[in-house]
Amino acid sequence: MKFEGWSEDFQRFFIGLELDNSKRYFDANKKLYLERVRGPLEALLAELEPEFGKGKIARANRDIRFSANKAPYKTNVYAMTPGGYVALDAKGLTAAGGRYEMEKSQLDAYRAVVAADRPGAELERIVSALESAGYEIGGEELKRIPPGFPPDHPRARLLRHKRLYFWKNFGLQPWLGSARAREKVAEVWRAAKPLEDWFAAHVPAGSGSERRR
Repeated sequence: MKFEGWSEDFQRFFIGLELDNSKRYFDANKKLYLERVRGPLEALLAELEPEFGKGKIARANRDIRFSANKAPYKTNVYAMTPGGYVALDAKGLTAAGGRYEMEKSQLDAYRAVVAADRPGAELERIVSALESAGYEIGGEELKRIPPGFPPDHPRARLLRHKRLYFWKNFGLQPWLGSARAREKVAEVWRAAKPLEDWFAAHVPAGSGSERRR
């Protein structure tokens, strides 16, 4: 299947799911989901695989075992690849890169290299370049710098991060219905490469949960 974007049916499917998040609705619209929502995403990932690696689409069902929200289905569809993350919902398309989660050993390593002059300054330049390009930066969760680092550290902001990722929310655009959407996602994932390379060089690999969910 060649990627040619998403028809407007994807929005209709997700709006309906938001109004009636039930097995009855999902089963009645499963063909629509497979052909107009998941199918184009599969085609997108296949075309981007040579450059960014093999992608994996998350299952539509939510894990509700430990959640107060018992809605059985996610109201978006998303996928992860070694190069980045992409999601689609009723409000449009989002693409992202970076680390959404870090295990304790990774977080400790991250903080150590951020505090060090050369790798820390390199990361600061990467993050600044992403912000200058219009990307949103996420993961700064601590109000104070973690123990063991001076409160006036020049990279205090980065030390307050427990995760580090960036994203661009494209919203609903006319090009979503065309192959041009592929290049929009690829553009974000290419912007992610310096950050991915920095993590690969300085932070040990984890179990796999460190990537964007």
